[in-house]
Amino acid sequence: MPDIVIHVVASALYSALALHFWNTRWRAQSARPASAANGLQAWERAAILVPLALQGALLYSELFARDELRFGFAYALSAMLWLAVLFYWLESFLYDLDALQPPVLALAALSVPLPALFPGHVGAAYAGSLEFRLHLLLAMLAYSLFTIALLHALLMAAVERRLHRKEGAAGVTLGALPPLLTLERLLFRLIGAAFLLLTLTLATGFAFSESLFGRAMRFDHKTVFGVLSWLTFGLLLAGRQLHGWRGRTALRWTLSGFVLLFLAYIGSRFVLEVVLGRT
Repeated sequence: MPDIVIHVVASALYSALALHFWNTRWRAQSARPASAANGLQAWERAAILVPLALQGALLYSELFARDELRFGFAYALSAMLWLAVLFYWLESFLYDLDALQPPVLALAALSVPLPALFPGHVGAAYAGSLEFRLHLLLAMLAYSLFTIALLHALLMAAVERRLHRKEGAAGVTLGALPPLLTLERLLFRLIGAAFLLLTLTLATGFAFSESLFGRAMRFDHKTVFGVLSWLTFGLLLAGRQLHGWRGRTALRWTLSGFVLLFLAYIGSRFVLEVVLGRT
């Protein structure tokens, strides 16, 4: 099966699943079947695995199965959202987070065909090394966990706002969810794990730069925004530990850190590849 067909099939399956979860988890409470409030059903778990496997095969063939590494903002987004779907699929065994399935799957559907439309560029000779690919894998894992953390923070803000407004059961619901305090603990666990991965990403990047260019830190936009994002999330975790930061404060810091991290690579590559037409 040609790669472009696999891209289209995987995107269509993600879209169909996003629509399914929208209809069964975000509809009016009175219209939802009782079974929809009990987490993912067995067939839903199996169905998510199909596009997940297709997209994973595509990413592996491009990022790890070839001697040369072709990469760009499209591959970064696709890998980031593939990992986000995988993390949510695994997380669903522990928590009922049905409300996050529609946006995550919809974003994954948009990300799948991007590498076919924007193939990026072939990296330098060092990009095919094991050390660089380890650095890249750590970066994508960090991006993915921070993406999940951002969606959690936005979901918590919506739940908190709904509680403050004392909305009734009528209208659009947010699916089956754990208590708000459980969501908050989960959010900071995600941020803590992502912060550790980001720390390892920066450390391996500095080590790789030292061995390749003779200096541990290159003063470029990736380094600047990456370090600023690391500092932002570090301050958020410190504020949580020392001052009990939560709610809108946590959301603002999470959003700020994510924007900085996004600008470190994906945002800048988008401008170069799409806006300026350079690779």
